[in-house]
Amino acid sequence: MNSQMSVSQSGATEVLLHEGFFSKRNAWDWVFAALTLLGALYALSLYSSAMDVYEQGILIASVPAAIWLGWFWRPLRTLMMVVAFLSLLGVWSYQGTMQRAETVFWLKYFLSSQSAILWMSMLFFVSTAFYWVGVFLKERADGIEETASRLLWVAVTMALTGTMMRWYESYLLGPDIGHIPVSNLYEVFVLFCWMTATFYLYYEAQYKTRSLGAFVMLVVSAAVGFLLWYTLVRQAHEIQPLVPALKSWWMKLHVPANFIGYGTFALAAMVAFAYLIKQSATESRWYRLAPLWLLGIVLCFEPLVFRKASASGLSDYWAVYFGMSALVIGSIVFGRKRLAARLPSFEVLDDVMYKSIAVGFAFFTIATVLGALWAAEAWGGYWSWDPKETWALIVWLNYAAWLHMRLVKGLRGNVAAWWALGGLAVTTFAFIGVNMFLSGLHSYGTL
Repeated sequence: MNSQMSVSQSGATEVLLHEGFFSKRNAWDWVFAALTLLGALYALSLYSSAMDVYEQGILIASVPAAIWLGWFWRPLRTLMMVVAFLSLLGVWSYQGTMQRAETVFWLKYFLSSQSAILWMSMLFFVSTAFYWVGVFLKERADGIEETASRLLWVAVTMALTGTMMRWYESYLLGPDIGHIPVSNLYEVFVLFCWMTATFYLYYEAQYKTRSLGAFVMLVVSAAVGFLLWYTLVRQAHEIQPLVPALKSWWMKLHVPANFIGYGTFALAAMVAFAYLIKQSATESRWYRLAPLWLLGIVLCFEPLVFRKASASGLSDYWAVYFGMSALVIGSIVFGRKRLAARLPSFEVLDDVMYKSIAVGFAFFTIATVLGALWAAEAWGGYWSWDPKETWALIVWLNYAAWLHMRLVKGLRGNVAAWWALGGLAVTTFAFIGVNMFLSGLHSYGTL
């Protein structure tokens, strides 16, 4: 009898271990899949005349990708459905004319692209503040951090809604103006912010720790700060027609893949920063706090880089930025022991850093290959050593070397963290520094 029970239990275990992927799906998974498919078919029937065959292929291929993502991580399913609802409400509210943006209440204050992106910006800032309050509180810290996480979800929702509405608004301005909103610095900064935040939320759920939000959201909030400044200086929120070289379906693939890389590299750098802070928590000697002084120099140097703001009457903006930077650095210096106690173990930090870089490297490689193919079509050659291409290669080699040392030589600890943190400087220059200081074929988002 016992042997039969043992065989039965063994068989049940084997069935569970070999349970099929589709058999794990519940009713809501299939409802989500059906709605995704119906939505794609509706979009194809409505807008196929404005798409070429490649764009139609991208739309069709996005269906199984969206379904898999929703099944892989179920919160994304909810996010996609809410964004779809808000976007459809916005499209319906416009009734085919941009004039309604100023007369319809929820368009004017919530759902138009600029309103939604401003909500995104405010919510990212507030979420960052809540994460920082949470790591320093001794009581009710979990509740504060949970609120920060929920605010972050709402911020991502508004960012995606704003992106979708901007896409639609560009077509309302004219069929020749309409394009996916990933064509200039303003649009890609929005893309960078929500992608970085979404990847962080995934790792937050996977590792069941919210304390990293205080660090990761620093880079997102810095990006939002730049976005707001750029909007004030250049009126960058205004939708502009595409330059001829960008009128290609390649842009819909190359740019998002590129910014998955940028976002995850930035995330890895901030996790590396947390790693170094945790390690230096017991140190009192000033030179042992090098990560803090490095961050301080970077944050305080940024207003000098954008010194043109003073000539534009926006010096007060950078004065506030400078003050906030000093507050952040001071808080970390004096509260580093509390921070270290709240942070997860070194093993978890190391694992998040590694996985972020691995994901980013994979997508950055895909983006580089796609960029070469796009260049061949647009300019007649796969590679021209343009400054943007050269720095993209430097970024790729940097993280290729990091992964090689990790997988072959077992790179861990301080060296890995410093390398990942230094990689953020390389990535930032490739992302924005090239546009600021160099010129070339990719100069579409100059300051």
